[in-house]
Amino acid sequence: MPVRLVTKANPRVIPPDSLTETPFYGGKLRLRQPSTGYRAAIDPVLLAASLAPRAGAVLLDLGCGVGAASLCLLARRPDVAVIGVEIDPLLAELARQNAALNGFSDRFTVIDGAAEVLTAQALPPIAALFSNPPFHDPAATPSPEARRARATHGALLSDWTALAARLLPHRGTFSLIYRADGLAEVLAALTGETRSGPRFGGIRVAPLWPRAGSPAKRLLIQASLGSRAPLVLQSGLVLHGAGSAYTPQTEAILRGEAAWEMPPTAPVSDITP
Repeated sequence: MPVRLVTKANPRVIPPDSLTETPFYGGKLRLRQPSTGYRAAIDPVLLAASLAPRAGAVLLDLGCGVGAASLCLLARRPDVAVIGVEIDPLLAELARQNAALNGFSDRFTVIDGAAEVLTAQALPPIAALFSNPPFHDPAATPSPEARRARATHGALLSDWTALAARLLPHRGTFSLIYRADGLAEVLAALTGETRSGPRFGGIRVAPLWPRAGSPAKRLLIQASLGSRAPLVLQSGLVLHGAGSAYTPQTEAILRGEAAWEMPPTAPVSDITP
């Protein structure tokens, strides 16, 4: 299902010695990314594993980076397409290269620019939006990594949730992975406390624990536009067992052999006063 858009693609020559090629999904995917600075690891893989789009859906990856989450989803779901938006032109170009490297250019389109470009960009209907957003607030101390710090500019959660509300249909879902200590700001942005316009509900939160008995450091969060269903704290995922080894369930997810989907909230649960 090709997704064709007019993008601001400006192919760049990237020095080979500044890149590494990382295997994902047990070697089924290859990902070129900068050898220094921010690098995709397990967060985008877990985010992609949580998505449960309908067949034929077009999803939007907000701040797609080098395309890790999108490519993991596309590898698992050959019946969907993804549009990625990335403010850093180098990362956007790498995302395109990674799509071609893995044979997904016909289902993965990358748009250069800040999130605001999407308001004027002609897009096909977007069924769901997902994001592995930068974890640093622009008002705080800037990240030492210049490119990732630049990506946070103008990308407060309230901005991104407002964009999601404009692009998604009623009941469309917004999924993200975020640090556990940022849950309050995520909920405020989703429920409209920090912005105007349509609000999200039916929020589900799944903690990701480094080990059994330890505090969660990351959360998978999914919300449905226009839903009035209450927040649900779902069962979480323990990432590591004894020592540094992943649990069997986590290992299966990281190898692309299993999903960990968070299906959209059923409409019947919205019948509330």
